[in-house]
Amino acid sequence: MEERRFEGKTAVVTGGAHGIGRAIADAFLREGATVHIIDIHPGDWFTGDVGDRATLERFAAHVVERSGRVDYLVNNALPLTKGIDACGYEEFQYALAVGVTAPFYLTKLLAPHFAPGAAVINISSSRDRMSQPQTESYTAAKGGIAALTHALAVSLAGRARVNSISPGWIDTANSDIQGADALQQPVGRVGRPEDIAELALFLCSEKAGFITGENICADGGMTRLMIYHGEHGWRYDRKE
Repeated sequence: MEERRFEGKTAVVTGGAHGIGRAIADAFLREGATVHIIDIHPGDWFTGDVGDRATLERFAAHVVERSGRVDYLVNNALPLTKGIDACGYEEFQYALAVGVTAPFYLTKLLAPHFAPGAAVINISSSRDRMSQPQTESYTAAKGGIAALTHALAVSLAGRARVNSISPGWIDTANSDIQGADALQQPVGRVGRPEDIAELALFLCSEKAGFITGENICADGGMTRLMIYHGEHGWRYDRKE
């Protein structure tokens, strides 16, 4: 039988009920780890809102009580997406609470229980470097967690490696996207949650032992594609 890479390890995944978070949790389970999930949607996991301080404290206590140690922490919970026209002060604050404050505070709560060789993975987004209109709350949160990553990597040196992943377009609905939406990607397809999960496992493994403080963009090359009006079928139609 093939040896499972994370047998006897403990992984914590926020927003682990669906999409990328679920794929990461499933990948850790497949490789033998004990996985603790928190998600705002009710289910067979710790149910709660990571934007709430008391909830984070209860969840951290829950993890420590049951496992006593943390080998891998994946901060994945999804912040609110609203733009400058529709997003109010409280909504923007909540997006930052979920997307930046929660990863910081949960890392702080669990750091005393990090096992030797621990790793933290923060899920950012390719929107940490590019935007569509009316996405300010999400983009600010993702930019914040990307910067938080290298700060934590320095502060936690010798205790945990800290890296972030910036996914591009990931089809979390298993909808088999074809045509122009797929072909515009330099790799010729839209991403899958498993693409991000496998990268997360690599960054947690000993094979990535010399990598910390980095943000790795896994977007099929989209942020490297230069777009000019009139080339490759692209046209710019300005709204008046």
